[in-house]
Amino acid sequence: MSAPSTEVNILSPEAVRDPYTYFAPIRRDRPVLWDPRYKSWLLTSHEMVTRGLKDERFSSDRIAPFIQHKLSGPDVDPLVRQVFDVLSDWMVFQDEPGHRRLRSLVSKAFTPRSITLMEDRIRQLSNELIGEIDVSREFDLIEAFSYPLPAMVMADMLGVPLADRDRFKHWSEGIGAVVSGELDDPDRYRRSASAMNELVSFFADLLRHYRANPADNLITALIRAREADDGLTEAEVIATCTLLLFAGHETTANLIASSMLALIRHPEQLDAFREGRVPAKTAVEEFLRFDGPGKAVVRVLADDADYGGEQLAKGQRVFLVLASANRDPAVFDDPDRLRLDRDAKQHMAFGGGAHFCLGASLARLEAATALPILARALPGVRLADRELRWQPVFLTRGLQDLWLHAGGG
Repeated sequence: MSAPSTEVNILSPEAVRDPYTYFAPIRRDRPVLWDPRYKSWLLTSHEMVTRGLKDERFSSDRIAPFIQHKLSGPDVDPLVRQVFDVLSDWMVFQDEPGHRRLRSLVSKAFTPRSITLMEDRIRQLSNELIGEIDVSREFDLIEAFSYPLPAMVMADMLGVPLADRDRFKHWSEGIGAVVSGELDDPDRYRRSASAMNELVSFFADLLRHYRANPADNLITALIRAREADDGLTEAEVIATCTLLLFAGHETTANLIASSMLALIRHPEQLDAFREGRVPAKTAVEEFLRFDGPGKAVVRVLADDADYGGEQLAKGQRVFLVLASANRDPAVFDDPDRLRLDRDAKQHMAFGGGAHFCLGASLARLEAATALPILARALPGVRLADRELRWQPVFLTRGLQDLWLHAGGG
């Protein structure tokens, strides 16, 4: 039976808690579906999502149209306008050639050699964070480990003082209210504006510091790139820093927590992982497929398109539902089963096409390094008797907290 569009609510409690079960009948019956609630198309099959990610008619620039239609009047709060001015300089919201120009500058910090050199530091930080956990009582893995680890790694890369890392979560949550698809919160623009204003000021101060005191970090590299390229503006440098801070640890924090939850729920797989019977790099690909940190990406149609017999019109919004594509039985055998030795390379957790996640290799390395250390350090780990709370957003997938017992008692 076909799923009527009027029944779809992508932010219902059921969809937030378990998007995989929610989207399964939609993917089966209506892989291209109009959602009247959010006035968007939903693409949910692996085939349709793959095609959409490569289609040049699917524009990544959803910020400029929003500014033009929603933020051009005299009554617009200037702080809210600032959020979108900064976001418009994020490479992830740009089409070519602007996207390629910004990406090429940042990609120098994400070469395979540069990422590999960070493995020892990731291992050191993982062991230090685990050593600080009080295993005699229940603890929140996200607060104690999965959030601070990638925040500290990204702080190292950028040249941000570790003393400021506690502010990252506040800033990320504020920006995420808009970027991650918190569609039902009427106050999301104000919350995001406050966080973005603080973050822009923070990076403006750091740029002044590193301009006078160059160091071996990404901020200094961006300063030098601007000096060598008259086309790179100060606003673009600051915007790129805000993007890296937000995306550079939010994704990995969610990945580590969701992966640990999946392992705890599958004790046999946890034993195999802990004992090294499955290579960590292979397991991470399955974690990304099974319950990855990216639920969907957004595009805006730059031209009319025919998808699955449906006519998509220029200017309409499209959600490419990565989470649903990653559970498509047309591509993955027994897709709702966690199987760590699976060849899961066709997953779409990091998107695809020209906008494939620049930090994918770093996220993979952090997860593949940290998760085995975590699993071995907590041999009797189990879930605390608390309800799991998922972030009520549509574009990303992550827990608000993950309370655990280390074992024993």
